[in-house]
Amino acid sequence: MASEDANRAKLRRVFDAHYDAVSRYCHRRLPAGDANDAAAQVFVVAWKKIEAMPAGEAALPWLYGVARYEVSSARRSARRLLSLRAKLGGQARTTEDGPEVVVVRNSEHEELLAALGTLRPADQEVLRLRVYEELSLAEIAAVLGCSVEAAKKRSARALRRLRRAAGMDQAPAIGTESPAGETRGQR
Repeated sequence: MASEDANRAKLRRVFDAHYDAVSRYCHRRLPAGDANDAAAQVFVVAWKKIEAMPAGEAALPWLYGVARYEVSSARRSARRLLSLRAKLGGQARTTEDGPEVVVVRNSEHEELLAALGTLRPADQEVLRLRVYEELSLAEIAAVLGCSVEAAKKRSARALRRLRRAAGMDQAPAIGTESPAGETRGQR
């Protein structure tokens, strides 16, 4: 196993020799902002896998392989974002409520989203799967790679943490009913 200084020197040599080529590869396939992120991520991966990265000229094809994966990942993310925007854009907006109700509701939504942002990523993910994606506990378990019981516990804990973060400890549980009116746990 090489020393950290030797690994840094190896990465520096590879970066200096091949960054432009990797960057051009990414820019030919992605918009500029995404391409810059993908090119940077290639060298993050190179650092993490420095021991596996070939030396010399063999490094460039290896880096292209990593770049190919990063470009693919960036494209998937862009497609998901477009899909989400389309989904959100297609939601019906009601104007039955007066402006006061709309302002209060929007404020509450903003507070809830801010509280969600304070949670650990794992808690955010389980709540988003439950509420945004409207997945059942069995489906969440499949996504997370755990048992249904574990998914149920993770969901309940995340919801408790969200209520606490939003200052709603005594409020009724958010998302205790699915859109179809099923109670949590029946779904």
